[in-house]
Amino acid sequence: MDGHPIESLIKTSMESIKEMVDVNTIVGDAVETPDGSVIIPVSRVTFGFAAGGGEFDSKGSRETDKGGQQKLPFGGGSGAGVSVQPVAFMVVGQGQIRLLPVTQSAMIERIIDVAPQILDQLRSVLKKNNEPFTVQAR
Repeated sequence: MDGHPIESLIKTSMESIKEMVDVNTIVGDAVETPDGSVIIPVSRVTFGFAAGGGEFDSKGSRETDKGGQQKLPFGGGSGAGVSVQPVAFMVVGQGQIRLLPVTQSAMIERIIDVAPQILDQLRSVLKKNNEPFTVQAR
């Protein structure tokens, strides 16, 4: 006995999704920079899938299957959607591994993390010039 027509719709859609989404979509191809560092893109992949159909009865449109039973005409469809969003870049080089997020809030967090280092560098520059340097909190 042949499978229901919806089975072939689902199978075709799932095969298409499988072709679109693989591990290389999530963790991209590595790129080497001139200084020897390696940059690896990391992405978030989301996908959705839907399929449906129905048999309908219309006058005189019935068919018979191999067993001689009448079967109704089938109408159906399926669809899928895929979204790929960059999330971060992994940078491997100079004896360390860093994960650099892509989001704006991550940039603000990075600035806050680096602020003490910047202040220390400013202090050392100003000490060389023999000028007092103080930071006042507001």
